[in-house]
Amino acid sequence: MKRVVAIPGEDAAPEAFHPTLELVDRLGVPIEWEWPLVGAPAKEQTGHLFPPEARAAIDVSDATLFGSTSGPSGPALFYLRWGRGTFANVRPARWCPGYRSPLARPQDVDFVIVRENLEDAYVRVEGDLDELAPLELVSPTARRPIAELAPAKYSVKVISEAGTARVARFSFELARTRRAAGRPGRLTCGTKHNMLIQSDGLFRDVTAALAPEYPDVEFESLIVDDLAHRLIAQPQHFDVVLLPNLYGDVLSDAAGALIGGLGLAASGCYGADYAYFESAHGTAPDLVGQHTINPTATILSAAMLLEYLEFPEAAARLRGAVESVYASGRALTRDQGGSATTDAFCAAVADAL
Repeated sequence: MKRVVAIPGEDAAPEAFHPTLELVDRLGVPIEWEWPLVGAPAKEQTGHLFPPEARAAIDVSDATLFGSTSGPSGPALFYLRWGRGTFANVRPARWCPGYRSPLARPQDVDFVIVRENLEDAYVRVEGDLDELAPLELVSPTARRPIAELAPAKYSVKVISEAGTARVARFSFELARTRRAAGRPGRLTCGTKHNMLIQSDGLFRDVTAALAPEYPDVEFESLIVDDLAHRLIAQPQHFDVVLLPNLYGDVLSDAAGALIGGLGLAASGCYGADYAYFESAHGTAPDLVGQHTINPTATILSAAMLLEYLEFPEAAARLRGAVESVYASGRALTRDQGGSATTDAFCAAVADAL
């Protein structure tokens, strides 16, 4: 029996979350769902958005399935990410027949973005530029002390050797696994190493230094703006794309657009001994109560959860049922050109199961 924490999130996210759990339960897998108080209900009953009992529930669980948060559930999400050290954010971008892609020929678009999930600008060390005055820093591009730019703000970008090495190894291993499954087994590293020589340069160099350990994986390094262009013009080229945190955040949403929108964008965040899974589309506050939010991203995130829990057959069944609904063109939600409600789509997936 696996213990999985369930956190529905806010706004319209629970409208996709609850029917997704019903679909997972139909598969007959040995999962016990834990429902700790998190967010607004927790605040109302305990005075805290993320009470100690919720943290304890996460710590003794095997994984977490998360909806999307607009803020109240945010402390739980921060703990799942930084508290549990889930350093690799995995965002698949795989087109399936029936997905409403803007591309004329989306066939064979099937790649994964691995985003380093803990460092880069997301260490969130920011402040007034005056705080840095004692360091007497000089900009090599502006050729003057940065203190002269005040009043201004600064933000620190941190790329560590250890943090890069662990996410790079994760990405090489993923590329190796995909190669065994028939994919190219190619790892593309995207950085701005031509300008950010120290930080992005380190990310690129540490990753490249590991490449000889994986002779079966084709490795390439691209400047991130060139990668962004190729991602749109030649998406079929890519297999596994490794990016620092900020670039990964931006380009993974672009990748979602390639296959048909964020309503299809699943994700999983993996650490050394824990993982959580969440849809990447946000909470859709404009859809609250309408039951029209596309649950595909949540369902496919649940399929990733099942794979992580070592239920590959159940994951394949769930993913296959979703693909069957799209291939038939029936019961699609509005963002995919249909008129079905969230519940109608999930009912069609249940029928396919």
